Amino acid sequence: MEIFGGFMVMMSILALFLTVIWFITPFVVFAIMGKQDRSLEILERIDKRLLTLEQHLNALQTQQASHETAATDLEEAATPASGQTPLKEL
Repeated sequence: MEIFGGFMVMMSILALFLTVIWFITPFVVFAIMGKQDRSLEILERIDKRLLTLEQHLNALQTQQASHETAATDLEEAATPASGQTPLKEL
């Protein structure tokens, strides 16, 4: 009978421990879910901002390339062809 009593004491301590865990677990899970939802919202905003920055960068690169092409065309037009003398400035 003494063994059964000791076993019951150990089981009651274990049951108390599991009950505490059982009551705390939902709060932990919902807190993690809330943080995860918040992190997802922040990540989506960061992704939108990054997409906007990439679009602006591509637009600037396109503009720069067109300006360089125009400058190259002007330089080619300004340089005399072989055998020609450059025009004198007034």
